[in-house]
Amino acid sequence: MKALIVGGTGPSGPFLANGLIERGYKVTIFHRGTHEIPEIVPEVAHIHGDPHFRETIEAALGDRTFDVVIATYGRIRFVAAALAGKTPCFIAIGGVPSYRGYVETAANFPAGLKVPVPEDAPLVMSEQEQRFSWLIKSTEDAVLDTHPNGVVYRYPYVYGPYQLVPREWCIIRRILDKRRTILLPDGGLSLMTHGYAANLAHAVLLAIDNPTAAAGQIYNCGDEEQLSLRQVCEVICGELNHERPLGMERARHELEQVAVNPQADAYTVQWDANPPPEFNFVSITPKRLRVYSSSSIHAEANVSSQIVGATQRGGTVDVTAPGKRWLLIKLANGSEAYVALWTVIPQ
Repeated sequence: MKALIVGGTGPSGPFLANGLIERGYKVTIFHRGTHEIPEIVPEVAHIHGDPHFRETIEAALGDRTFDVVIATYGRIRFVAAALAGKTPCFIAIGGVPSYRGYVETAANFPAGLKVPVPEDAPLVMSEQEQRFSWLIKSTEDAVLDTHPNGVVYRYPYVYGPYQLVPREWCIIRRILDKRRTILLPDGGLSLMTHGYAANLAHAVLLAIDNPTAAAGQIYNCGDEEQLSLRQVCEVICGELNHERPLGMERARHELEQVAVNPQADAYTVQWDANPPPEFNFVSITPKRLRVYSSSSIHAEANVSSQIVGATQRGGTVDVTAPGKRWLLIKLANGSEAYVALWTVIPQ
């Protein structure tokens, strides 16, 4: 049996790959090849290409067929179209922004979304109402039109190693700076659905274990227990011995299992605070960029709208390709890190 993961090097990718291998699949991941992670075992094959355009997807995949495809990355509607007739099981990973009230909270009364969000909550139904949400919703429709037996999962905010925007780091940073007070909005009572990467991967793999029940369905997923912002901060402080500052119903019933990992927050905090030597945290402020390696400042440089270079504390930072969304950071030791420009951590 052959399985393809589009993406594979993000937070849930290693858990999906290893879960498929445990189920007897020969796994291939299709990604751009800009970075590899040690959690992907050597027996996993790699196809390098751009999953954002129909022509590059078709050029990379050719006439290959797969028993299972899990699309976690790229333009999902193009991936789905390129694989039409080439897999009996297409699983797409989307997100909750398709719901009315996610982007524009005042569209609902009371404002915002329920936690957890039920699958039958109102969706954005037109481009005029909210374009970003409508595009996500229309992609879900395109996937199921192309693959009637396909499955769509709406991921929440994902946390764990390799998460796109580490929710824990802004708190860990303050703890490392020995700050005694952490100010929280709304008294720390704000609540939104999060999902630990391993738990979300478990939910996705249940669709492979229960293909008849999952066919044609859309599932929301997230942790069984959700913590408020204050509770998240308390877990982080407790894990780092710092003085504390002042899952979904349909998937459970239809797919029969729910993953509960009580150590998820603790593991993520320890990973963020003590990352592998080759992994780097990067924080950006309007005027300063810092690269942390194993929680120590490796190098820092001034940030401008153009290419920036500086040498300090034994490390060199070259900032290249500064587009509207990403910066590529190259370190003196040869490693690289992609930085989202919207990831601004105050100092």
